[in-house]
Amino acid sequence: MKKQCGIIVCKLLTLCVLLIPAIMQAQEKTQELRGSWAGTLKVQGTELRLVMNISFNKADSMIVTFDSPDQGAIDLPTSKVILRNDSIFVSSKKIGGKFIGKINAGKTSIPGIWNQSGLSFPLTLERQDKMIKLNRPQEPKPPFPYRSEEVVFKNIGGGFDLAGTLTIPEKEGRYPVAILITGSGPQNRDEALSGHKPFLLLADYLTRQGIAVLRYDDRGVGKSGGIFTTATSFDFATDAESAIDFLKKRSEIDSLKIGLIGHSEGGIIAPIVASHRADVAFIILMAGPGLTGEQILLLQSELISKAEKMNEKSIKANDKLSRDMYAVLKKNKDDAKAEQKLRALFAEIDKKNARDTSYHKLTDPEISIQIKTVTSPWFRCFLTLNPEDYLSQVKCPLLAINGSLDLQVPPKENLQAVEKALIFGGNPRYTIEELPGLNHLFQSATTGSPSEYAKIEETISPSALAIIGNWIINNVIH
Repeated sequence: MKKQCGIIVCKLLTLCVLLIPAIMQAQEKTQELRGSWAGTLKVQGTELRLVMNISFNKADSMIVTFDSPDQGAIDLPTSKVILRNDSIFVSSKKIGGKFIGKINAGKTSIPGIWNQSGLSFPLTLERQDKMIKLNRPQEPKPPFPYRSEEVVFKNIGGGFDLAGTLTIPEKEGRYPVAILITGSGPQNRDEALSGHKPFLLLADYLTRQGIAVLRYDDRGVGKSGGIFTTATSFDFATDAESAIDFLKKRSEIDSLKIGLIGHSEGGIIAPIVASHRADVAFIILMAGPGLTGEQILLLQSELISKAEKMNEKSIKANDKLSRDMYAVLKKNKDDAKAEQKLRALFAEIDKKNARDTSYHKLTDPEISIQIKTVTSPWFRCFLTLNPEDYLSQVKCPLLAINGSLDLQVPPKENLQAVEKALIFGGNPRYTIEELPGLNHLFQSATTGSPSEYAKIEETISPSALAIIGNWIINNVIH
């Protein structure tokens, strides 16, 4: 699930790779700017580090790149750089982002503003003695004791190819296989986020246990075709079905032991597929929802707001606004009409809080981004999608796990809903576990807040990996 930021779901800043780096001819004393400059963007409770790297080529031209360490993005080229006296302007055309700053006299810091998508954030870049690197001790490194193959398979109904990586134990034979299904938002095959690669680690762990794994880039992401922005959870389910059909033709795969492991939204997609396909041998829900999208969003918002020390008045105001917005969306299927109603709702709230000096009035660009998000096909679908409708039809063995500190898919409410649906459907072959001290990504955490994800070195707790691996061995292989 995406993080609930204040009022509704908002996207974190994402830096995208450009094809051509920005280069400018070095002026007098610009060589003194050589090196890395780092600062922190604070976006509604989330902190994202941003690093600007300045170097010079053989022609004495200045080259500027960005790193977003907490998102695992390194050496991202920029598109335009202007340096005048003590001021610097750097822009990235593809992501619509730019930094404007003023270099201090000692050339040790650059206070300025980061602009993106019509929003502005204070950002001070400080000179660094050394490059910032994330420590990810669990990230697998070659050589690997198994076969790894780049694969392409077709979503025939959608008319596009999906690209992924299939890892298979080294010895000849026919192996059970797990298909990994990512959470919400455009994800690559490693489900890379906050500088972590959870699916790379999970695939490595399971393959070492004798279980083949297929992980693939979401449609429209990485090397996969298709369009992500117009897709819903049901569309993503057809991608997972295409993966099943592909694996059934592989000689190394036991076609009777093909299973699905879904994280977050992937934990909705897996039951959707398994509810009508008898060839799904097992499913594992990693923080998979049992409640409707609306229920999860409301719970998520409250829990994260409390973890980020938001005052009770603001929490209640955000909850009311969210409920009002969701009511508008459910009542108005036409996007234009829904937008009109939503803008009127924001205007009414502004008027009501006109004399409140603590009230933060959203700018028009901020409102536009919020409206675009909630009127998207995915959000409309997710809001009313009820996992119970599909979980109650699942007949294969199922493992559902949640971390006790998961603030995005709260464990108590969701695990109870998952179990209720399985009992209602008459499926006794399930295991449900709440894992103490783990967050939504199954990291060992302190508060469970999404703002911790990037700061935690652990990618997935070894205890969670062991539970998943042992469950497959005991319930599928043996």
